[in-house]
Amino acid sequence: MPAQHLGWRAALISLLLLAALLMVWHLATLPKESAASAAQDEYAKLMGKSSGAAKRDGFPGLAQMGETIRKELSNPFYDNGPNDKGIGIQLAYSLGRVGLGFAIAAVVAVPLGFLLGMSPLMQRALNPFIQILKPISPLAWMPLALYTIKDSSVSGVFVIFICSVWPMLMNTAFGVASVRRDWLNVAKTLEVAPLRRAFLVILPAAAPTILTGMRISMGIAWLVIVAAEMLVGGTGIGYFVWNEWNNLSLTSVIFAILVIGVTGMVLDLIFARLQKWVTYVE
Repeated sequence: MPAQHLGWRAALISLLLLAALLMVWHLATLPKESAASAAQDEYAKLMGKSSGAAKRDGFPGLAQMGETIRKELSNPFYDNGPNDKGIGIQLAYSLGRVGLGFAIAAVVAVPLGFLLGMSPLMQRALNPFIQILKPISPLAWMPLALYTIKDSSVSGVFVIFICSVWPMLMNTAFGVASVRRDWLNVAKTLEVAPLRRAFLVILPAAAPTILTGMRISMGIAWLVIVAAEMLVGGTGIGYFVWNEWNNLSLTSVIFAILVIGVTGMVLDLIFARLQKWVTYVE
């Protein structure tokens, strides 16, 4: 089957699944008439209010979600104070923290991964430390970071660094160690300098594996920053979710969840495209 036809069929199935999900959501959130609701409507009439003015309980329907999405996207960058910022500003704060922590992790993990991949001695020496530190939850570092750094935003960047460094480090070391011996032997025969060999032979060969590690790290970082911002507050998409929950705005919480998911998908697609650019067929 041609790849183009397969893509169209996959897109059609995705649209059908989305339509089915929205239909189930709509049917599940249809208002149910009961004696209590009828009494509430009668009370509203006696008080001179319309029955529609009563606040609706339960899970929000599609109409409510559509209104919230329209409202949030109509002015996503408004700023009315510390606890009232648009979704665009909150998302920008989160992306900034993730980008900075991820960049610092890349600067540390990639050169160190090269060292581990090219030196079995250093790999054995550092492996115990890596195996001890790698399983620790990034959020477990948050109290220590807050105590030492005393800044919630910088602490969030530190947590992103911690969670991003391990997948990049391990994948870089694996990719460098897996470079074909034939290529390294040819470079050695031609008396290529070590630094030149690292950039012209090892890096292109290990690039797909390194990008895979970066892709995994970015996915983990985006997961962690939302949880971290819920803990420390202030700004960010995680804080937006927690603040809207405290305001009992379930529609805004669901909208923020959708934004988090779409942003994570876009970030993953970016790294998938970069991975294709550096992958070659032997």
